[in-house]
Amino acid sequence: MKASQLPARAGVGFKPEHFAMIDAERQPVGFFEVHAENYMGAGGPPHAQLSRLREVYALSIHGVGLSIGSLQPLDQDHLRRLRQVCDRYQPESFSEHLAWSTHDTTFLNDLLPLPYTRETLEQICRHIDEVQTTLGRQMLLENPATYLLFEESTYEETDFLDEVVKRSGCGLLLDINNVFVASTNHNTDPRSYLARFPIRHVREIHLGGHSETEDDLGAPLLIDSHDTPVRDPVWALYAEVVARIGPVATLIEWDNDVPAWPVLRSEAEAAEAILRRSALAA
Repeated sequence: MKASQLPARAGVGFKPEHFAMIDAERQPVGFFEVHAENYMGAGGPPHAQLSRLREVYALSIHGVGLSIGSLQPLDQDHLRRLRQVCDRYQPESFSEHLAWSTHDTTFLNDLLPLPYTRETLEQICRHIDEVQTTLGRQMLLENPATYLLFEESTYEETDFLDEVVKRSGCGLLLDINNVFVASTNHNTDPRSYLARFPIRHVREIHLGGHSETEDDLGAPLLIDSHDTPVRDPVWALYAEVVARIGPVATLIEWDNDVPAWPVLRSEAEAAEAILRRSALAA
């Protein structure tokens, strides 16, 4: 399998409204990431823009529709189209979520949690093996933002991820905003979670913004909304992780209420500064 080979720099999620400014001059980012499902058509402006970017920058393709955590078989048509996208653009990395999003023939347009049991472990590993075999490349699996826990879970999430890696040979995408969101929602310590995380398998990090509200009992409830700048507690956790493991490819996610390109670029530059400090300290 082709292993994930993104440069250990900051990248951003590509948005078409930014293309003209990005294409006008070389940008201070190490890579761009796109959602695979947005490029499963045959042609048109999306492919023209991405082809142009691919000439200059490293590329990460992030899937949101495979439903890796489903107990149903993978959608073979979706997997075929995903392979076509990866064959066309030869990305340095491909990733998906530890979540499910389908039921029978219905696509639920969400990344839903699952219990961590031996049954789900075996099914997820089968799905990852099928994806990696079909694509001929290693897949990175992203830890989820969660809003509830399952009584039937027999694994801690970090142990579950570690076991998935051991069985499947996939890598991990560590979403630090997801860690902060889930830890706040479950009233647990994000640093304790990160201390247990199988960090040696991390090949990419995601940073994003979240929104804040309250549950029915008035307790804090965070939503992984990707519609704000990265929050200070998430930056702090990120700096601690990078100091621990060294520079690693880091993506700024901002998918809703997308700002002007200079704002998004400045977020990437903030991540790049932390990566540089880590490299100098090594």
